[in-house]
Amino acid sequence: MTGRLVLAATPMGDIGDASERLRTALGSADVVAAEDTRRTKSLATALGVTITGRVVSFYDQVEVSRLPALVADIEEGRTVLLVTDAGMPSVSDPGYRLVAACVEKDLPVTCLPGPSAVTTALALSGLPVERFCFDGFPPRKQGQRRTWFETLRTEQRACVFFEAPHRLAACLADAVEVLGGTRRAAVCRELTKTYEEVRRGTLAELAEWAVEHARGEITVVLEGAQLVAADPEDLVGEVERLVADGMRLKDACAQVATEGVSKRELYETVLAARRD
Repeated sequence: MTGRLVLAATPMGDIGDASERLRTALGSADVVAAEDTRRTKSLATALGVTITGRVVSFYDQVEVSRLPALVADIEEGRTVLLVTDAGMPSVSDPGYRLVAACVEKDLPVTCLPGPSAVTTALALSGLPVERFCFDGFPPRKQGQRRTWFETLRTEQRACVFFEAPHRLAACLADAVEVLGGTRRAAVCRELTKTYEEVRRGTLAELAEWAVEHARGEITVVLEGAQLVAADPEDLVGEVERLVADGMRLKDACAQVATEGVSKRELYETVLAARRD
Protein backbone atom coordinates (compact mmCIF):
# COMPACT_ATOMS: atom_id res chain seq x y z
CA MET A 1 0.00 0.00 0.00
CA THR A 2 1.33 3.45 -0.94
CA GLY A 3 0.89 6.42 1.35
CA ARG A 4 0.80 10.04 0.28
CA LEU A 5 2.25 13.48 0.88
CA VAL A 6 -0.19 16.13 2.09
CA LEU A 7 0.78 19.81 1.91
CA ALA A 8 -1.28 21.91 4.30
CA ALA A 9 -1.61 25.68 4.59
CA THR A 10 -1.54 26.98 8.15
CA PRO A 11 -2.87 30.27 9.60
CA MET A 12 -0.70 33.35 9.08
CA GLY A 13 -1.91 34.88 12.31
CA ASP A 14 -5.60 34.38 12.99
CA ILE A 15 -6.19 30.87 14.34
CA GLY A 16 -9.73 31.06 12.97
CA ASP A 17 -8.33 30.65 9.46
CA ALA A 18 -7.40 27.02 10.16
CA SER A 19 -9.55 24.70 8.09
CA GLU A 20 -11.37 21.65 9.39
CA ARG A 21 -9.30 19.58 6.97
CA LEU A 22 -6.09 20.88 8.60
CA ARG A 23 -7.41 19.87 12.02
CA THR A 24 -8.22 16.38 10.78
CA ALA A 25 -4.86 16.01 9.04
CA LEU A 26 -2.87 17.09 12.11
CA GLY A 27 -4.66 14.52 14.22
CA SER A 28 -4.49 11.63 11.78
CA ALA A 29 -1.19 11.87 9.83
CA ASP A 30 1.38 9.16 10.45
CA VAL A 31 4.18 11.69 10.15
CA VAL A 32 4.07 15.47 10.56
CA ALA A 33 7.01 17.24 8.91
CA ALA A 34 7.14 20.74 10.39
CA GLU A 35 9.30 23.76 9.67
CA ASP A 36 9.28 24.45 13.43
CA THR A 37 8.07 21.54 15.54
CA ARG A 38 7.38 23.75 18.55
CA ARG A 39 5.14 26.11 16.58
CA THR A 40 3.29 23.20 15.00
CA LYS A 41 2.68 21.58 18.39
CA SER A 42 1.45 24.94 19.72
CA LEU A 43 -0.86 25.26 16.72
CA ALA A 44 -2.28 21.81 17.36
CA THR A 45 -2.87 22.68 21.03
CA ALA A 46 -4.63 25.91 20.08
CA LEU A 47 -6.85 23.94 17.71
CA GLY A 48 -7.63 21.33 20.33
CA VAL A 49 -5.94 18.61 18.28
CA THR A 50 -3.70 15.82 19.56
CA ILE A 51 -0.93 14.89 17.15
CA THR A 52 -0.67 11.10 17.26
CA GLY A 53 1.90 10.68 14.49
CA ARG A 54 5.66 11.12 14.56
CA VAL A 55 6.76 14.77 14.41
CA VAL A 56 9.99 15.60 12.55
CA SER A 57 11.63 18.92 11.80
CA PHE A 58 11.74 20.02 8.16
CA TYR A 59 13.41 23.41 7.79
CA ASP A 60 15.79 24.74 5.13
CA GLN A 61 19.01 23.40 6.63
CA VAL A 62 17.77 19.80 7.03
CA GLU A 63 15.37 19.63 4.08
CA VAL A 64 17.64 17.63 1.79
CA SER A 65 18.80 15.20 4.48
CA ARG A 66 15.20 14.46 5.55
CA LEU A 67 14.00 13.56 2.03
CA PRO A 68 15.00 9.87 1.86
CA ALA A 69 13.28 8.92 5.13
CA LEU A 70 10.09 10.83 4.34
CA VAL A 71 9.86 9.38 0.83
CA ALA A 72 10.41 5.91 2.34
CA ASP A 73 7.56 6.56 4.80
CA ILE A 74 5.22 7.32 1.91
CA GLU A 75 6.39 4.29 -0.06
CA GLU A 76 5.65 2.14 2.98
CA GLY A 77 2.06 3.37 3.12
CA ARG A 78 2.26 6.25 5.60
CA THR A 79 0.64 9.66 5.25
CA VAL A 80 3.17 12.48 5.62
CA LEU A 81 1.72 15.91 6.45
CA LEU A 82 3.97 18.86 5.58
CA VAL A 83 3.35 22.19 7.32
CA THR A 84 5.37 25.38 7.61
CA ASP A 85 5.23 28.15 10.19
CA ALA A 86 2.53 30.07 8.31
CA GLY A 87 0.90 29.98 4.91
CA MET A 88 1.47 27.48 2.11
CA PRO A 89 4.46 25.10 1.99
CA SER A 90 6.76 25.46 -1.03
CA VAL A 91 5.97 29.19 -1.42
CA SER A 92 9.24 30.71 -0.13
CA ASP A 93 9.16 27.95 2.48
CA PRO A 94 10.44 24.35 2.55
CA GLY A 95 8.46 21.87 0.49
CA TYR A 96 9.15 21.83 -3.22
CA ARG A 97 12.08 19.40 -2.96
CA LEU A 98 9.89 16.87 -1.16
CA VAL A 99 7.13 17.35 -3.73
CA ALA A 100 9.64 16.88 -6.55
CA ALA A 101 11.02 13.72 -4.94
CA CYS A 102 7.51 12.27 -4.66
CA VAL A 103 6.66 13.24 -8.24
CA GLU A 104 9.83 11.54 -9.47
CA LYS A 105 8.76 8.30 -7.80
CA ASP A 106 5.12 8.69 -8.87
CA LEU A 107 3.90 8.93 -5.27
CA PRO A 108 0.57 10.64 -4.49
CA VAL A 109 0.72 14.30 -3.51
CA THR A 110 -2.25 16.41 -2.46
CA CYS A 111 -2.81 19.82 -0.91
CA LEU A 112 -5.13 21.26 1.73
CA PRO A 113 -5.64 24.86 0.53
CA GLY A 114 -5.75 27.78 2.89
CA PRO A 115 -4.02 31.03 3.91
CA SER A 116 -1.43 32.58 1.62
CA ALA A 117 0.22 35.97 2.05
CA VAL A 118 0.61 36.22 -1.74
CA THR A 119 -3.05 35.99 -2.69
CA THR A 120 -4.20 37.90 0.41
CA ALA A 121 -1.93 40.85 -0.44
CA LEU A 122 -3.03 40.81 -4.08
CA ALA A 123 -6.67 40.97 -3.06
CA LEU A 124 -6.06 43.85 -0.64
CA SER A 125 -3.71 45.88 -2.83
CA GLY A 126 -6.34 47.79 -4.78
CA LEU A 127 -4.18 47.36 -7.90
CA PRO A 128 -4.94 45.55 -11.17
CA VAL A 129 -3.84 41.98 -10.39
CA GLU A 130 -5.56 39.86 -13.03
CA ARG A 131 -2.04 38.86 -14.08
CA PHE A 132 0.79 38.68 -11.57
CA CYS A 133 4.17 37.13 -10.83
CA PHE A 134 5.67 36.17 -7.48
CA ASP A 135 9.37 36.75 -6.89
CA GLY A 136 10.10 35.64 -3.33
CA PHE A 137 12.56 37.94 -1.55
CA PRO A 138 14.58 40.61 -3.41
CA PRO A 139 18.40 40.32 -3.31
CA ARG A 140 19.90 41.73 -0.13
CA LYS A 141 22.79 43.62 -1.75
CA GLN A 142 21.89 46.96 -3.28
CA GLY A 143 23.57 46.40 -6.65
CA GLN A 144 21.87 43.05 -7.19
CA ARG A 145 18.58 44.46 -5.92
CA ARG A 146 18.67 47.33 -8.43
CA THR A 147 19.47 44.87 -11.21
CA TRP A 148 16.44 42.85 -10.12
CA PHE A 149 14.24 45.95 -10.26
CA GLU A 150 15.56 46.60 -13.77
CA THR A 151 13.92 43.32 -14.82
CA LEU A 152 10.59 44.73 -13.61
CA ARG A 153 10.89 48.01 -15.51
CA THR A 154 8.73 46.74 -18.39
CA GLU A 155 6.96 43.89 -16.55
CA GLN A 156 3.26 44.44 -17.18
CA ARG A 157 2.11 41.94 -14.59
CA ALA A 158 1.76 42.97 -10.96
CA CYS A 159 4.68 41.64 -8.94
CA VAL A 160 4.36 40.29 -5.40
CA PHE A 161 7.40 39.90 -3.18
CA PHE A 162 8.32 39.54 0.48
CA GLU A 163 10.78 41.77 2.32
CA ALA A 164 12.25 41.93 5.79
CA PRO A 165 11.09 45.02 7.71
CA HIS A 166 14.63 46.27 8.36
CA ARG A 167 15.37 46.21 4.61
CA LEU A 168 12.05 47.59 3.35
CA ALA A 169 12.99 51.29 3.29
CA ALA A 170 16.21 50.65 1.35
CA CYS A 171 14.41 48.28 -1.00
CA LEU A 172 11.69 50.79 -1.82
CA ALA A 173 14.27 53.58 -2.21
CA ASP A 174 16.02 51.43 -4.83
CA ALA A 175 12.66 50.83 -6.52
CA VAL A 176 12.17 54.59 -6.77
CA GLU A 177 15.62 55.03 -8.33
CA VAL A 178 15.06 52.31 -10.93
CA LEU A 179 11.31 52.38 -11.60
CA GLY A 180 10.50 55.99 -10.77
CA GLY A 181 8.57 57.39 -7.86
CA THR A 182 5.15 57.36 -9.50
CA ARG A 183 4.73 53.58 -9.92
CA ARG A 184 1.97 52.48 -7.55
CA ALA A 185 2.37 49.77 -4.93
CA ALA A 186 0.89 48.41 -1.72
CA VAL A 187 2.79 47.39 1.40
CA CYS A 188 0.90 44.81 3.44
CA ARG A 189 2.12 44.10 6.95
CA GLU A 190 1.02 41.60 9.60
CA LEU A 191 -1.70 40.13 7.36
CA THR A 192 -4.62 38.58 9.31
CA LYS A 193 -2.99 39.59 12.61
CA THR A 194 -4.14 42.10 15.21
CA TYR A 195 -2.12 44.98 13.75
CA GLU A 196 -2.77 44.25 10.08
CA GLU A 197 -2.09 47.29 7.91
CA VAL A 198 -2.13 47.98 4.18
CA ARG A 199 -0.42 51.12 2.92
CA ARG A 200 -1.22 52.07 -0.67
CA GLY A 201 0.43 54.81 -2.70
CA THR A 202 3.28 55.63 -5.03
CA LEU A 203 6.71 54.11 -4.53
CA ALA A 204 8.01 57.53 -3.46
CA GLU A 205 5.30 57.86 -0.79
CA LEU A 206 5.79 54.31 0.48
CA ALA A 207 9.59 54.63 0.58
CA GLU A 208 9.24 57.68 2.81
CA TRP A 209 6.68 55.94 5.04
CA ALA A 210 8.84 52.81 5.42
CA VAL A 211 11.71 54.72 7.03
CA GLU A 212 9.76 55.02 10.27
CA HIS A 213 6.94 52.50 10.06
CA ALA A 214 8.22 49.16 8.71
CA ARG A 215 7.24 46.52 11.25
CA GLY A 216 6.32 42.85 11.22
CA GLU A 217 6.02 40.51 8.26
CA ILE A 218 5.91 42.39 4.96
CA THR A 219 4.38 41.56 1.58
CA VAL A 220 4.67 44.09 -1.25
CA VAL A 221 2.51 44.30 -4.37
CA LEU A 222 4.04 46.33 -7.18
CA GLU A 223 1.85 47.65 -9.99
CA GLY A 224 2.66 46.34 -13.45
CA ALA A 225 4.33 48.68 -15.92
CA GLN A 226 1.93 50.82 -17.91
CA LEU A 227 3.58 50.79 -21.32
CA VAL A 228 2.67 53.47 -23.83
CA ALA A 229 3.36 52.67 -27.47
CA ALA A 230 6.10 54.94 -28.75
CA ASP A 231 6.02 56.72 -32.10
CA PRO A 232 9.16 55.71 -34.03
CA GLU A 233 9.43 59.23 -35.44
CA ASP A 234 9.89 60.53 -31.88
CA LEU A 235 13.02 58.38 -31.56
CA VAL A 236 14.78 59.48 -34.75
CA GLY A 237 16.55 62.40 -33.08
CA GLU A 238 18.04 60.19 -30.38
CA VAL A 239 19.29 57.70 -32.99
CA GLU A 240 20.91 60.47 -35.02
CA ARG A 241 22.65 61.85 -31.94
CA LEU A 242 24.23 58.44 -31.31
CA VAL A 243 25.27 58.18 -34.96
CA ALA A 244 26.83 61.64 -34.77
CA ASP A 245 28.88 60.39 -31.80
CA GLY A 246 30.30 57.59 -33.94
CA MET A 247 27.87 54.70 -33.47
CA ARG A 248 26.77 52.61 -36.45
CA LEU A 249 23.17 53.25 -37.49
CA LYS A 250 22.03 49.67 -36.89
CA ASP A 251 23.63 49.63 -33.45
CA ALA A 252 22.04 52.98 -32.57
CA CYS A 253 18.61 51.69 -33.61
CA ALA A 254 19.08 48.54 -31.53
CA GLN A 255 19.96 50.64 -28.47
CA VAL A 256 17.09 53.11 -28.83
CA ALA A 257 14.38 50.59 -29.85
CA THR A 258 11.73 50.26 -27.16
CA GLU A 259 8.73 48.11 -26.33
CA GLY A 260 6.38 48.47 -29.30
CA VAL A 261 9.02 49.88 -31.68
CA SER A 262 11.35 47.29 -33.20
CA LYS A 263 14.89 48.15 -34.28
CA ARG A 264 13.95 47.32 -37.88
CA GLU A 265 10.99 49.70 -37.82
CA LEU A 266 13.13 52.38 -36.26
CA TYR A 267 15.92 51.80 -38.83
CA GLU A 268 13.47 52.25 -41.70
CA THR A 269 12.00 55.36 -40.09
CA VAL A 270 15.44 56.95 -39.76
CA LEU A 271 16.21 56.23 -43.43
CA ALA A 272 12.86 57.69 -44.47
CA ALA A 273 13.54 60.83 -42.41
CA ARG A 274 16.93 61.23 -44.10
CA ARG A 275 15.36 60.99 -47.54
CA ASP A 276 12.89 63.71 -46.61
